[in-house]
Amino acid sequence: MTLAPKPVPRKKPAKRRSKRRKPNPYLAWRKRLDRTRPGLIGFTLDGVADLYGHQPWVRRWDPTSELVMTILTQNSADVNAEHAFEELRRAYPSDRPPEKHIPGPGWGGVGLPDGVPPDWALVDLAPLEELVEVIRPGGLPNQKAKGIKAALRAIHEARGDYSLEFLGDIPALEARNWLTGINGVGVKTASVVLLFSFGMPLMPVDRHVERVAARVGLLPKKATADEAHDYFLAMLEPDQMHEAHVNLIRHGRLVCHAQRPNHMICPLRDRCRFFDPKAP
Repeated sequence: MTLAPKPVPRKKPAKRRSKRRKPNPYLAWRKRLDRTRPGLIGFTLDGVADLYGHQPWVRRWDPTSELVMTILTQNSADVNAEHAFEELRRAYPSDRPPEKHIPGPGWGGVGLPDGVPPDWALVDLAPLEELVEVIRPGGLPNQKAKGIKAALRAIHEARGDYSLEFLGDIPALEARNWLTGINGVGVKTASVVLLFSFGMPLMPVDRHVERVAARVGLLPKKATADEAHDYFLAMLEPDQMHEAHVNLIRHGRLVCHAQRPNHMICPLRDRCRFFDPKAP
């Protein structure tokens, strides 16, 4: 009589360990601020709002004009960028209907007179040397002419025209990613275009905003300029971003100067770590 072989016990399949998601550093920072310096975000926003008022969103320019204007303002005064944009209008006129141009709060220039945007196809096709001379009043003309032509060419290749109005129909971060996919367009430039052209909940961080926020302690000491945008997205509600940008940029220009800030009139002084390293 042969004995039947003993059944081999089946091994239980090993449980797959679910990969732990890496913590979001921006949300982690927000939680840390709430824990260690409670109320600091609201204190900062309320302080600058008391000084400069509440800022309703107003569309400034069409998004392509906003993009080109933002390129023109890089490392230049806003008023010089306006002069350069006016020269673009004269050199490359379009037949579009006139538009009102409202610079809105936070803009450092005097505003553009009502008129039509340039013919972007003519700008795109213009010889580089010619465009350099046209925008020379804005400063750094060689660098900016290359940036403008590269942006216009990328838009045309992707869309078949020079309009960025389609960005208003997609989510904010997706739109930001689309714009930063253009060579030379960074997070700040993309955020400016989308915030001021469409009111999207994005927070442009320029040197003034970054300086104020870093001094008060809203940003980590080692945060890069690009990271600062996402720290603010974690700190602010969507409807706070336009006003926060406008008022912080004004505060950096008027009070919280890079050299010799005017502490005596600053409403943030009591909680500013630049004024008092032990501020609560």
